[in-house]
Amino acid sequence: MTMTYRRLTRDGGEPLWMQLMRALRSQIESGEVGPDQPLPSEAELSDIFGVSRTVVREALRELVQQRMIYKVKGRGAFVAPRKTELHFVGSVSGSAHDLREAGRRVATHTISQSLGEADQREAELLQIPYGEQVVRMRRLRRVDGQPWLLVDTALPARLVPGLERAVLENQSLYDVLRRRYGLEAAAADRWIEAVFPSPEDAVLLEVTSSTPLLGIESVAWLPDGTRFEAYYALHRSDQTRFFVGIR
Repeated sequence: MTMTYRRLTRDGGEPLWMQLMRALRSQIESGEVGPDQPLPSEAELSDIFGVSRTVVREALRELVQQRMIYKVKGRGAFVAPRKTELHFVGSVSGSAHDLREAGRRVATHTISQSLGEADQREAELLQIPYGEQVVRMRRLRRVDGQPWLLVDTALPARLVPGLERAVLENQSLYDVLRRRYGLEAAAADRWIEAVFPSPEDAVLLEVTSSTPLLGIESVAWLPDGTRFEAYYALHRSDQTRFFVGIR
């Protein structure tokens, strides 16, 4: 890895650790050193910039706080992968829209799709009688080839007749609902929690069962207040951060 370094000044202005932090951050932001690539060791940075180990450690500590780098014990500091910033938690749009807007490659695989009776939680979220027919689907979304989201969705069957037979591979569910059934969300509630995946879900997301994930439960309704979609999604938290604007 070839890297260039800017000189630090000792004129008593900006502290040396801050200058070093800015120099390293500039290299990361320019792409000179990419995601998961190592930075020079503390000893190497000390020699390169002519500063003490204390200065180096303070600069690296700040970069960790900014989530620009991460440290692995015994191995050193590495550039943190950039996380996709998603807005859909605070809106009624789907995550696929956010991802495509960011120029990411999105592929969605339908694992299962069937007609069944609403369980207690589905009935509560959708405000329908327990046991009413719902269309259930389990879908796995990949982004740039990597597993990214696993989502279980339920919709009242009376609102989406035949959806259990529809071809949904690599399609936006929201687009299908709008075009085929005239259903479009007016509002939604979402709950976010930190969870560990079941062994089955861990295999699908290509993580271990001890990997922390973000669990998002959602219910959406139509302009007349009818609830038409409930889902529970597992997001790989190493690839995503969510933005919610409060005005």
